Amino acid sequence: MAELTYRAAVARGIAQEMRRDERVLLLGEDIAGAGGVFKTTPGLLDEFGPRRVIDTPIAEQAILGAAMGAAMTGLRPVAEIMFSDFFAVAWDIVVNQIAKTRYMTNGQVTLPLVIKTGNGGNLRFGAQHSQSIENWAMAVPGLKVVTPSNPRDVVGLMAAAVRSEDPVLFFEHKGMYASKGDVPDGEIVDSLGTCAIRRPGTDATVLALGLMVPRAVEAAEALAHEGIDLEVIDVRSLVPLDTRTILGSVARTGRLFTVEENPQLLGWGAEIVSLAADEVFWDLDAPPVRITSPHVPLPSAAALEDSVIPSVDRIVQTIRKRLG
Repeated sequence: MAELTYRAAVARGIAQEMRRDERVLLLGEDIAGAGGVFKTTPGLLDEFGPRRVIDTPIAEQAILGAAMGAAMTGLRPVAEIMFSDFFAVAWDIVVNQIAKTRYMTNGQVTLPLVIKTGNGGNLRFGAQHSQSIENWAMAVPGLKVVTPSNPRDVVGLMAAAVRSEDPVLFFEHKGMYASKGDVPDGEIVDSLGTCAIRRPGTDATVLALGLMVPRAVEAAEALAHEGIDLEVIDVRSLVPLDTRTILGSVARTGRLFTVEENPQLLGWGAEIVSLAADEVFWDLDAPPVRITSPHVPLPSAAALEDSVIPSVDRIVQTIRKRLG
């Protein structure tokens, strides 16, 4: 067992898969000699060499085009898009090419590739470098979408993503890179499409993703002192989605809250609320509640950003009001 930062766990997860399978390679801006702008890939160039750890020009379309071609010819590339906001520059390649090629060739061509990216706010980078765009990806058929909330899951979900025969968008939360957690020794491999119950409870189900997971757990612990017992579920994988765990929890507790960093309009929680209404409506004791960012560009000023992204205090106040 070792204590690792979230960013160090990214490098460990990639290295685990590169050692296991020589077809795995890494490409992106400054990921080789510099070890990544967020220092998520240090040491990989030294271990695996420049044929498998490849610095690219500042050209998102070129990075993803090269990754797609590599995957089509039998390799298993991990491509980095530095900030998830920059997916917009190459979204056609992701949505119309990478996501659809396996379907349009009737499975004759598979695209086993991972696109890793720094996602989310909390670092004061402003509206063009702080977006949470996992809901964009969730809306595209043919893509798998995962977001780990701790170092151990970074390793396990990265392994599952690399081994997938379908393209996976791997959202690393930028605000969690410095956070630490225990990571077991040896190989770690998770399954895509599985939630994790971070805190069992009986009074309500709280779903969270990425940075919102530790905030939801902290809020649950605070409310426990008031006699409110919350079950906190780390969604981890949006596509595929672990509906069995989510809906089973909602059916037991009778109440549902989502805690989402993305803007409210068309956020991932809206889809889960819709599923709950379809599948466990008669088990609900109250309308589901979504705790989200408002539908505004994310500000860079510290006080404003803090007021926009759901905080522990806002989670506590919202749930207390609804359950009080």
